[in-house]
Amino acid sequence: MNTFFLEFRDPLFGIIIFFVLIFVITAFSYWFSRYKKKEDYKHLDKFLKQFHSAPSQNELKVLIAKGDLSEKSWLLLANAYTKNGNYEKSIEIYSELLKVGDKANYRDTMYLLGKAYFKAGFLERSRQIFLEILKNNPRTPQALNYLLLIYEQMKNYNLALEVLEPLSELQKDVTLESAYLNTLIILNSTDFSIEEKIYKLLDIYKSSAQLTYLIFEYIFRVNPKVAWENLDTSKVELLVDVLWSVNKKDLNFDTIMQNGYLKELYSAKGYIKEATKSSIFELDVLINLDSKANATLGFEYICNSCKVVYPFAFNRCSSCHAIDTSRVELSLVKDYHKDFSEENNSFQ
Repeated sequence: MNTFFLEFRDPLFGIIIFFVLIFVITAFSYWFSRYKKKEDYKHLDKFLKQFHSAPSQNELKVLIAKGDLSEKSWLLLANAYTKNGNYEKSIEIYSELLKVGDKANYRDTMYLLGKAYFKAGFLERSRQIFLEILKNNPRTPQALNYLLLIYEQMKNYNLALEVLEPLSELQKDVTLESAYLNTLIILNSTDFSIEEKIYKLLDIYKSSAQLTYLIFEYIFRVNPKVAWENLDTSKVELLVDVLWSVNKKDLNFDTIMQNGYLKELYSAKGYIKEATKSSIFELDVLINLDSKANATLGFEYICNSCKVVYPFAFNRCSSCHAIDTSRVELSLVKDYHKDFSEENNSFQ
């Protein structure tokens, strides 16, 4: 029977003890790790249960004051609320952090609060916050940029122009912003006649060589003849939706016949028969359909800066706030206007 036992001096005995110890330590580490993870999940679940429904303002005050989460974590949570469009909760978090948070982060938190108010549409509150930031830190370009946007949305363009002065002193190129704001002042003014507006807008266009869509969309609407006379045909693709909507009686056929893109566009429209094909798929399809199918062009607008797509034309991107970055994308859609016209004719 002694053959079943090993003496402790036997080298095999030491090896067995070594592996047993490794097994015990590994098993203990594994189970302890599982236990610890389970406890951590319990703590996390307990905390997250508080956010299954958005906490009230009083609950937020208590949670922030308790300090269970770091200030950085609260800022991340507020940012998540902002991205989800729950600006009310992000505003409550930022406001409470300003009361109890680290004073070293006070200006940054105020800036985030001002942005949240701006996105929520509380322009006056946002304005007051950015003015407070600039009162203590006048060389803060981010605050100046938002103050510029606020005045623009409030249609207070003269104050927006004043904001450009400190931005210029901070070595920022404000040439485009200045031309854009002066154009908006002219378009929204009641002191100028239509002819005076056209003259002033063309001056801005010739000096800046930008804002093609903003300026010519208006001129084509009020005086197509002058628009055709001053149009830079190298930029017609920027105005394809505007040109597509111009009435046949307002077309300048001399200009059209000198530009390949315009010949393809109006051949696709059915106004002329000068193009038999096009390198642009949508125009090529419409040219070959020859008005036999109930189809027309549809338009989407893409910001060249941030690539956000909009169903409507814009001059300043509401996402990245860039000016004059719109690009028109074509598509083929059903022509409901033609359907409506045919319906009306059937009753006559």
